[in-house]
Amino acid sequence: MPKEDNDLKYEIINEIAVISDDGKWRLELNRISWNGRDPKYDLRKWSPNHEKMSKGITLSDDEIIKLADAFTKEKEFLIQEN
Repeated sequence: MPKEDNDLKYEIINEIAVISDDGKWRLELNRISWNGRDPKYDLRKWSPNHEKMSKGITLSDDEIIKLADAFTKEKEFLIQEN
């Protein structure tokens, strides 16, 4: 369901992952449509009911693929180190 924050309209299309949760704020990776535009990947902290949000970053499909590739390489490196 679309929500509004002042002049900002957003709709969480897909809740992908909760990265961390301290009880007050949850760091989440979601796909969000901002102001009716095509959805983008979004990483930011949210209140549990998604009524409040922190600053975050948005990524296009190409950017999330490159980031996933970088994380895969880093994970392989970490496994080899341990």
